[in-house]
Amino acid sequence: MAETREKTQKQPRQIDLPVEGMTCAMCVSRVEDALKGVRGVTDASVNLATNRARVSTEDALSPDELRRAIEDAGYEVPLESASFDIEGMTCAACVQRVEKVLMEEDGVVEASVNLATNRATVEMLPGTSRNALREAIERAGYDVLSPADEASQQDAQQQARDRERRNLWRSMMIAAAATVPIFILDMGTMFIPAFEEVVMSIFTEYTLHLLFFVLASIVQFGPGLRFYKKGWPALRAWTPDMNTLVMLGTSAAYGYSVVATFVPQVLPEGTAHVYFEASAVIITLIIVGKYLEALAKGRTSEAMKKLLSLQARTARVVRDEETVEISVDDVQPGDLIVVRPGEKIPVDGTIESGASYVDESMVTGEPIPAEKTTGDEVVGGTINKTGSFRYRATRVGADTVLAQIIRMVEEAQASKVPIQAMVDRVVQYFVPAVMAVATVAFAVWLFAGPEPSLTFALVAAVSVLIIACPCAMGLATPTSIMVGTGKGAEMGMLFRSGEALQRLQEVSVVAFDKTGTLTKGEPTLTDFETRPGFPEEETLRLIAAVEQVSEHPIGEAIVGAAMESGLELPEPESFDSQTGRGVTAKVDGREVHVGSDRLMRELSIDLSAVSELQETFAAAGKTPLYAAIDGKLAAVLAVADPVKPSTRKALDALHDRGLRVAMVTGDNERTARAIAAELGIDHVEAEVLPDEKVAAVKRLQRNDTVAFVGDGINDAPALAQADVGVAIGTGTDIAMESADVILMSGDLRTMPNALALSKSTIRNIKQNLFWAFIYNTLLIPVAAGVLYPFAGVLLNPMFAALAMGISSVCVLGNALRLRRFEGPLSLADDARASADTPAVERPEVAAMR
Repeated sequence: MAETREKTQKQPRQIDLPVEGMTCAMCVSRVEDALKGVRGVTDASVNLATNRARVSTEDALSPDELRRAIEDAGYEVPLESASFDIEGMTCAACVQRVEKVLMEEDGVVEASVNLATNRATVEMLPGTSRNALREAIERAGYDVLSPADEASQQDAQQQARDRERRNLWRSMMIAAAATVPIFILDMGTMFIPAFEEVVMSIFTEYTLHLLFFVLASIVQFGPGLRFYKKGWPALRAWTPDMNTLVMLGTSAAYGYSVVATFVPQVLPEGTAHVYFEASAVIITLIIVGKYLEALAKGRTSEAMKKLLSLQARTARVVRDEETVEISVDDVQPGDLIVVRPGEKIPVDGTIESGASYVDESMVTGEPIPAEKTTGDEVVGGTINKTGSFRYRATRVGADTVLAQIIRMVEEAQASKVPIQAMVDRVVQYFVPAVMAVATVAFAVWLFAGPEPSLTFALVAAVSVLIIACPCAMGLATPTSIMVGTGKGAEMGMLFRSGEALQRLQEVSVVAFDKTGTLTKGEPTLTDFETRPGFPEEETLRLIAAVEQVSEHPIGEAIVGAAMESGLELPEPESFDSQTGRGVTAKVDGREVHVGSDRLMRELSIDLSAVSELQETFAAAGKTPLYAAIDGKLAAVLAVADPVKPSTRKALDALHDRGLRVAMVTGDNERTARAIAAELGIDHVEAEVLPDEKVAAVKRLQRNDTVAFVGDGINDAPALAQADVGVAIGTGTDIAMESADVILMSGDLRTMPNALALSKSTIRNIKQNLFWAFIYNTLLIPVAAGVLYPFAGVLLNPMFAALAMGISSVCVLGNALRLRRFEGPLSLADDARASADTPAVERPEVAAMR
């Protein structure tokens, strides 16, 4: 049985920082150790796929301290730049004052103000709020005319990735230009006798080696310098990484060749061979692999790019009875915004006039445009299709639904899955172990190998250092999480963390709250039977008068029926609600009770006379209710809540996956059983009061791993208790805050899709880890020469470099397969079925705050 997960009220402050220069899992471990060593840091998690560090800190810690710790470890935090045009500065004192207030803001590294141009230029850590900087300037008594640089944090990160790709491309071209001549001249003379004759007629052997030396030096200390910059500090700190292995391997081959070229007499006779081609080809191939890896890593974030592209840049706002176009950053809550056909909706809000159909597919996953009229909510980033309307902005900036979706996806992509803990433990010892294996291989070949033993020893040691690939292990988990959570966001499924993604595929029982989850949450009054002596209209009038104060959907159904009958409803003189039982009030001096059979029993009202009617209603899947007036049974009512059209398909899909389905409801046992039989539900927890849902989930957890799906405030404790809490996006904010997974639309077909995506992602991670570990487990011994005594095979270091590059690209390529994931149920089926029907049922949009 799973234990209840504790959810504390106070959350530590979190700081996200991009990190440049990481290449493998050892780099991740090194940066995490550096960050955890900073005073005030409570936790640090580094993601190689996103090149980002997430740090939990005490409030007083400056982000600049984290930046310095990262840089001291040998890596870089790229800074962002922003400029502000300022009005009101008149002297040097003004300049100093603006610079001072800017430097006091969190994240600012340097601030420079130019009085001649009236412009402030700020160097700051990524994620620093430009609005906070603007407000700081305004608090100092100056006006900010406009930000001169509106580049977003995401734009800056994209620029950093593009810059890294350009640097790798340039390094690859330089390395290739110097390596290809060495490779052709060296390999050609070795395998083509005629070519050897031509070359040797032009060059002496010594001259050829000098040419190799010049070209290999260009590669070693030009493009190859990146490995020294990262590898040497790591070695000095006794935290060697992939760069260290490449540095040592290529330096050994290059250094040995330099000695063989210029002072061959110090080497044993017959061992003065040059390996310039090996060092140059190794560096070139590894850079080629890194370039391909950078291209593939860029593709893993395409889902995030799609989400970011949804954000509108401008908004047409009514100001002083005129429509003006302003930056979306300048929109304030309460602004009246005009939206024309085909335009993106800038921010969240409520329609005040006009009507249209809005494409919400990129937010909710629903393929059918939603009808929007006065009073309906609209979400920023969705696309207006046909009509024009005006709406009042309610949530802007970081408070919009789209901004919160982006933030949630980023948090999930930055998190680690539990399976990663095992990888981290292995990586901690991996590189030192590889260096030890290389040393042992060198010693064994040197003292026990055939002549020339020094040559064999060098080749074996270099091959071991080069072929080991901690990069593949470091990328195996985060790239799959990144692609999987991004794909989920595209399909309207938001995972709060990598842990939620892993836990979801482990569930064996999916439990659903009934009202609003399995059903539409829009009950209607289907039957109304009065007892002798109670006139139908008068009885309904009294019952509806009580229920008009209630916020329960069943109360709304009863009031709706009374209003349709044209009844005038008096105000109740008193009102009391008993959760899970019913309501009580005085109306026109009469005591009225409306509720379940449980409430009637507590009032000692005999229901035996209507037991047959009760069974009839329950057998039909209707919820029977009872009304007592002045202590006597007055009426029996039946309310039915229509099942969502998607429910049956969703439950069938869950059964097809071998999962059991449970329903938790406050309905009586007979009604609950009837609904369960209709939908094929395996287990029913009936007559459950709202505060008893946690106990119901615990009962299910005795033998199973449970996912609970709900949408209401009273579902929040059960969502927290379940192994995985799944909230419906059309539900309440409290439910969504308590959940691990959020289904943005009310369509339950996204539930089996979420389970399938979870399973596919974790399977993808396991494939990546299997490949990474098998690759290193099998090929490191081969590189060390274990096959030589049996097959006469000793791996060439150049092939070791090629294998290393391929291993990382294979891991990334496998992760990218998740982009083609398709769930077992397609939401587009309804879109095709209703393509000729202009009127659609409007789905509610989640009011995420």
